[in-house]
Amino acid sequence: MLAEARPPQAPPWRAGAAVALQGCILGTFFAASAAPTPLYRLYQEQWGFSPAMLTVIFAVYALSLLVALLTVGALSDYVGRRPVMCAALVLEIVAMLLFERADGVGDLIAARLVQGFATGAASSVLGAALIDSSRRHGAIINSISPLVGMAVGGMGAAFLAAYVSAPTLVIYRVFLSAFALQAVLLWGTRETVTLRSGALASLWPRVEVPPAARTALVRITPLNVAIWSVGGFSLSLMPSLVRMATGIATPLLGGLLVGALTLPGAAAVLLLRQRSARTARTLGALFLAGGFAVILAGVHAGAAQVLIAGMMITGIGFGGGFLGAVRTVVPLAAPEERGALLSAFYVESYLALSLPAIAAGRLAGDLGLQATADVYGAFVITLAVIGVLAQPR
Repeated sequence: MLAEARPPQAPPWRAGAAVALQGCILGTFFAASAAPTPLYRLYQEQWGFSPAMLTVIFAVYALSLLVALLTVGALSDYVGRRPVMCAALVLEIVAMLLFERADGVGDLIAARLVQGFATGAASSVLGAALIDSSRRHGAIINSISPLVGMAVGGMGAAFLAAYVSAPTLVIYRVFLSAFALQAVLLWGTRETVTLRSGALASLWPRVEVPPAARTALVRITPLNVAIWSVGGFSLSLMPSLVRMATGIATPLLGGLLVGALTLPGAAAVLLLRQRSARTARTLGALFLAGGFAVILAGVHAGAAQVLIAGMMITGIGFGGGFLGAVRTVVPLAAPEERGALLSAFYVESYLALSLPAIAAGRLAGDLGLQATADVYGAFVITLAVIGVLAQPR
């Protein structure tokens, strides 16, 4: 054993400060993850890559994040929360430097790979640390911070892209400074776990679905795939689609689309947190299907206002459906089984975030963005309807 006694309980004021800092760090990680979305148009104009390559750049982030969740997701249980959080911050700083110095598509892919792994490591350890610091508020902060962070990052990057002469430099320097400051502040917080042996063994990926949760996981899979497929399409191809449909070239619209998806999602989590999992799933599926139908109507009409309204409706479905899916499967596992179950759940989720988006990028090269959006919309709406019909009890 590396230690014999559990760290002493922090006083309430110090625990509250730790929760605020951890929530801020988590939000900043996801803000940085959404920042490239409104900048992709600038990168495409500068380096001339295709929509298919754009989705690959996006997808490597999701796949790298998934690898981090499967390998270092439980590491902080053995070596402590602070060391893993600081390591994730250092990796994220490296990613910001790679973005800042990017001079081609290969550099963007490298930056997204490092960023994905850093974000995966951070999301797992910060989620655990938030629960350690506050069982009452930790879970809701863990649900809301990523969505709010993505909105702030997407809209902030869009604003800089519209009004700053070198947005692809400035935005990453801002994030680099923020992460460096957070790393310094982090060492003023208390460690919340007892150090113990077994760290190397914990790095071996383990994905297992307990028997009690298997039927429920299968039944929520159509809805879960629909939810994350919408996220992948929205954060990769949607800005290009909107520019093609409306002729509006300002990067502000790309940031607005990110906020239109994530902020209603955060609001849905807050509003539905006291409702049953079935209610959240049903409302999520209906809003998801209806919202994407409105998006397609906006694309065919070339109406930016309709597109934004569709994104907001879809965002409600995104947040509500995700909340309902998690609350459906997690209670079915024993405490010692939940880590493996969540690993399986997130494997499915992040594959759904990346693989359909890659397929859409390749399809766009043959059919065009508008026809690809129609096919993708039919895919999402069909899965959402199946998700309502196949719901577990």
